[in-house]
Amino acid sequence: MDARAIPEGFVSCSTPDGQFAELVGPLYVKRDASGASYGFRVEARHGNARGKIHGGMLLTLADQILGLTAVEAVGHLSIVTLSLNSEFVSGAELGDWLVGDANVVRRTGSMMFMHGVIQRGKDIVLSSSGIWRYFPRGSLPERLT
Repeated sequence: MDARAIPEGFVSCSTPDGQFAELVGPLYVKRDASGASYGFRVEARHGNARGKIHGGMLLTLADQILGLTAVEAVGHLSIVTLSLNSEFVSGAELGDWLVGDANVVRRTGSMMFMHGVIQRGKDIVLSSSGIWRYFPRGSLPERLT
């Protein structure tokens, strides 16, 4: 089996972000009874000068993974990231397959508090928490766009 092959069960994930998500992707998704997991293969273009994944790429992945989980939880696309806090726990090499999982910690009438991790195998690479604000479909305020 090719070490760069996409693991079984993961399929291409389209994101509502459009151009930026496509530029930094691709992102993959695997769905089962416990929810969605997101996969990502680290390519040379995602790396830093030391041949590891760039920290900014990990933060982008966290925003995507927690945000997509928030979208699925509320069933709409009109969400914005209010806060994203992350801890770099370990690194990842070029070619590594990373998997991210997230969950809703608490939900109010207009906000969701999220937590997620990105892992390489069983090792946590990044741990993140954040707050997402959601709006009725199509009603994102102009000042937030």
